Amino acid sequence: MYGNDATHADPRRWAMFVVLLVGAFLPPLDFFIVNVALPSIREELGASASVEQLVISSYAALYAVTLITGGRLGDIYGRGRVFFLGLMGFACASLVCGFAGSPWVLVAGRALQGLTAAVMAPQALASVQAIFPESEKPLALSLYGAVFGLAAVIGQALGGVLISLDVMGLGWRAIFLLNLPVAVLVVLFGLPLLKETRALHASKLDLGGMALSMVSLAALIVPLIVGREAGWPWWSWLSLGAMPLLVWLFWRYETRLGRMGGKPLLDPAALQAPGLGRSLLTALTLYSIGVFFLLFSVYQQQALNASPLSAGLVFLPFGAGFLLGPLSTPWGRRMIGDYVNPLGMALESIAVLGLVWLISATPTGVQPDSVLLGVLLFVIGLGQGLALPTLMRMVTGRVAPAYSGMIAGIASSTLQVSTSLSVAVIGGVFYTVLGSRTDPAAITQAFTVASVCIAVCLATGAGLSLTLAWQPAASAPARRVSDGARAGTGT
Repeated sequence: MYGNDATHADPRRWAMFVVLLVGAFLPPLDFFIVNVALPSIREELGASASVEQLVISSYAALYAVTLITGGRLGDIYGRGRVFFLGLMGFACASLVCGFAGSPWVLVAGRALQGLTAAVMAPQALASVQAIFPESEKPLALSLYGAVFGLAAVIGQALGGVLISLDVMGLGWRAIFLLNLPVAVLVVLFGLPLLKETRALHASKLDLGGMALSMVSLAALIVPLIVGREAGWPWWSWLSLGAMPLLVWLFWRYETRLGRMGGKPLLDPAALQAPGLGRSLLTALTLYSIGVFFLLFSVYQQQALNASPLSAGLVFLPFGAGFLLGPLSTPWGRRMIGDYVNPLGMALESIAVLGLVWLISATPTGVQPDSVLLGVLLFVIGLGQGLALPTLMRMVTGRVAPAYSGMIAGIASSTLQVSTSLSVAVIGGVFYTVLGSRTDPAAITQAFTVASVCIAVCLATGAGLSLTLAWQPAASAPARRVSDGARAGTGT
């Protein structure tokens, strides 16, 4: 077992963490990198609008519904082993996408990408609790937050760059094939380096809980992602109506399994930690910013006639802020403690409203002042960079290390659900306001209304996180668990 001080911690822990951070970097990178490539994909493969939506939604849906299971697999079978299996699967799925000859092959490859990404991604966050002493966890979580957020920004910019360069005549295919050399390098350097960590008393996977959790999340995510594009058919409403019943069945099954001495996928004991529910609700509001990337790209390209490259590069100030935010978090925590999180979300909300004001004050079809736009995007990124790692610490720090994989999966799944909800709900507001119009004035109006919705969600999250700051995670009783549930290292 790793100790709680640096003296007993593994001297290779930072090198190990760098390897695991690839698992945090690739999933959001591949989610966002597709946005600017969709026109090229549609042109080459002849994809319809609905299939084009599936290229994004198949990845998002499979990723969201599998994250909890992916985190639990790492707890049971070893986080390093599961990480590499997920990484190799992700590389194979990227190969399928890169050489897809039809839209449906691409959709299948994207679904496989989402599935394997969910196996790989939770291992980095879970390993923070296992390999780092308490004194180093804030910095590790800050770096995790920086990499996670920058992947989203780099994805937007890199997609535009690769398509513009047309590397080796690959066009949009390069955005998927780029994952292959990255995966090979990580395996070559990471296999001899990574030391295994897992829950000390490993148990069999809760197959019943896994199936019920995936079905419950799918009942929410799939209709939200696909329903609007399909015109809200009857099955989407039936699925949403069945979701509460499925969640109840899942919770009852897990509670009963725990009482019988089994090892549930989602241990009810861990979820009783004070403040955990509010921290997950805060996470649900944090990624309301997820739809901003898509809608701002639409505004740039369709209202301002910007190129895909320009629409991607405009996010670079956001990336600079997101890099600075997590790196400033340890200093911020020393100054104001857990109030860093509400401060970050409040900054985001204010800056988004500032962007609404700037666009509204600019003549229709004219690019807003580049300096003010850059500053506002920087502040949005800074706020997100401050909020994300501190929120992850609030979530994972409220449970014992034995549950770190499970909670990492839940936290990551909550963020993905947040993104899906923002795309479905706030994106729905955008398209409702837009209606059948396609002129720059209508697009601008729809974007500003949707941005106000984003700002309200972020402000709500800031208020919720204020209550969490009054109850520090370190004092949560759930961190004191029985000997049979303590975490340690694998053999």
